[in-house]
Amino acid sequence: MGIRVVKTAAAAIAAIYTALYLGLEPALAAGILAILGVEATRMKGLKSAAIRFVASVLGLFFASLIFTLFGFHYWVVAIFILFTFPILSRFMLKDGILTSCVIVFHLFAYKEVTAGIIANEVLLLLVGLGWATVINVMYMPKEDRSLALLKSGLEEAFSGIFCEMALTLRNPGHVWSGSQLLEAEALMAKGEAGSLRSRENRLWLHEAYWTSYFQMRREQFTSIGQMLAELSLVYEKVPQGEHLADLLDQLAIDVKKEVYTGEAERLANKLVGLFRSMELPKTREEFEVRAKLLTLLHEVDRYLAVARRLKKKPKQEIAQAG
Repeated sequence: MGIRVVKTAAAAIAAIYTALYLGLEPALAAGILAILGVEATRMKGLKSAAIRFVASVLGLFFASLIFTLFGFHYWVVAIFILFTFPILSRFMLKDGILTSCVIVFHLFAYKEVTAGIIANEVLLLLVGLGWATVINVMYMPKEDRSLALLKSGLEEAFSGIFCEMALTLRNPGHVWSGSQLLEAEALMAKGEAGSLRSRENRLWLHEAYWTSYFQMRREQFTSIGQMLAELSLVYEKVPQGEHLADLLDQLAIDVKKEVYTGEAERLANKLVGLFRSMELPKTREEFEVRAKLLTLLHEVDRYLAVARRLKKKPKQEIAQAG
């Protein structure tokens, strides 16, 4: 049983008993409104309650005018829908249309418009949506544990990708299924959705870590795609490829570290100097391969630039910066 089902049940029963205590009719309508108001995150819950309340009050106002002018006939409901729904949609209140209909159909069932009936409907709204908001704000499941598991799995997938790339540089005939790429994409999608829920559940203290983390990995994944595009054109083993494979092995280790150590960056800078100091290619084939390796190295620099910008820094470095 999902936590949202439990929350919905709690909000509905609390709203029904509150409506009964206040003498509101029908009390079950408060439960329906509470069910409609329960959302997946605190922020969505607050926005949903506000939209549903405003839309319902507007709907009640328009319905009162329309029913007073044309009477309580079934065909008048069509006039209400044709007139009110476009207005609610125009003012970005379409999510409150269903709630509005619940209230308006109650009014239609009474066959009259009085101050007492209007007050009853408004109080039903306050009770139903109020309890939904209380339950939404009181408890939301924390995402940190699941996000940490996604983070660990994603780092393993990235590490596997770098290891496979290093193997390919050492042996251009190496065959790789690419399963880690699909796994990384799936984990990032789940992580991005989870980090959004986590952010929307923090009304007062905004936690930006998970959002930044998965943003970093998404940008790095784009760089990895470019690396693989260049690697696919490396059809011959050369000494520079062995050095670049060592760099990729270092990336496979660093990707699992919590902080940016700069070790891979130092190796990359050293490798750039080594490329420049080596003799020029003697054949066209060697030239093409070395050109692709140099481009791949530039993509590694882009990958590291993202890590340098978004990954945590060592405490010693932060203290020196302060």
